[in-house]
Amino acid sequence: MTELTELSYALDTFYFLICGVLVMWMAAGFSMLEAGLVRSKNTAEILTKNIALFAIACTMYLLLGYYLMYSSSAGGILPNLGFLLGGENTVEAVTAGGDDAPYYSMRADFFFQVVFVATAMSIVSGAVAERMRLWAFLAFAVVMTGVIYPVSGYWTWGGGWLAELGFSDYAGSGIVHLAGAAAALAGVLVLGPRKGKYGKDGSIFAIPGANLPLATLGTFILWMGWFGFNGGSELKVSDVSSANNMAQVLVNTNAAAAGGVIAALILAKLWFRKADLTMALNGAIAGLVSITADPLSPSALGATLIGAIGGLLVVVSIVGLDKLKLDDPVGAISAHGVAGIWGVLAVPLSNDGASFGAQIIGILGIFAWVFLASLVVWLIIKAVMGVRVSEEEEYEGVDLAECGLEAYPEFTVSKVHGGGAGRSRAEGLGQAQMSPRAE
Repeated sequence: MTELTELSYALDTFYFLICGVLVMWMAAGFSMLEAGLVRSKNTAEILTKNIALFAIACTMYLLLGYYLMYSSSAGGILPNLGFLLGGENTVEAVTAGGDDAPYYSMRADFFFQVVFVATAMSIVSGAVAERMRLWAFLAFAVVMTGVIYPVSGYWTWGGGWLAELGFSDYAGSGIVHLAGAAAALAGVLVLGPRKGKYGKDGSIFAIPGANLPLATLGTFILWMGWFGFNGGSELKVSDVSSANNMAQVLVNTNAAAAGGVIAALILAKLWFRKADLTMALNGAIAGLVSITADPLSPSALGATLIGAIGGLLVVVSIVGLDKLKLDDPVGAISAHGVAGIWGVLAVPLSNDGASFGAQIIGILGIFAWVFLASLVVWLIIKAVMGVRVSEEEEYEGVDLAECGLEAYPEFTVSKVHGGGAGRSRAEGLGQAQMSPRAE
């Protein structure tokens, strides 16, 4: 029995770690998706943001966030303060048996949780792209990953007041995705839209991304990583029931993503008369976000329908936010926020243990805390160091202004010595062959 217990512990720990690796791989997906949906002159900066925010999230969650989220009393509102990880499980504790015996490593739990924090922060990155100062964004990442996210995470997964109320969110439609979208919305409101995005008469001008193949690759990476995101949230795989649950979660996750793509693509065709690739990509993400609150309870067909509704909502939301002049270059607020709300509300449709009342209170609580706390932090950062690059820097591209290099230097227009006129580095190239420097 002791050997079997130790084998189960090893298997569940390994499964947990591999799922964490898949979620970490989502950082690459966010990087590619965002890099593909911004203009070429802003590519290097957004890639810098993504790798830096991941490093900051890992460090801040280690120093403070993990303790805030999981080391406080049940049912509370304010979490305890502390830092660093505690001890590891012992052989005696694992083999003692009983309901309180640990069945995976505490370090595995930290690793799985820390990549979730980075996911929440990645959502903010795309929404504020192409006009935010790099160091202002990184300053916000410190507070978001160290304090803001862990506090609402304590309320739910850490056993706080929302957990006591009965709020249900299996893998984080609200806890992770709505939280990230709420922080992004606050940033967008403080930052304002990109130059040239909206006309004085209310007209809306599309600003196409530079690399749709890259954006599509990023979406497929996110789709793959989501199997770890949702699958790992089962927390265990070493018994028949847990193994079956894991399989159900992965089937439903995949089905919801497919439903989101199909629904978004059909709506785009009916509405815009074109099969809009960017809407299909956001449809996949919205479908995945929608099913994340409960990928276990629905049937596969039910999961497809939940994802499809998410795909419809994301298209409507992207258009609606544009009409409100809320400039989100990658559709992050819609795909993660609106679809996240829908996902949380959809839980009671197939899970008898969840109530609409607790779900609505959870949505309001998470959104209010993250949005208001983020708004205060954004305003403080704006007052101290500024949040937006200058108009000239935005025109030239934040790659040069913030990073001093360009992702695609061979396709830029620069001034040559002598004469003072702006000329192409490769003389004779037509404007259509060069990266769009003009707005």
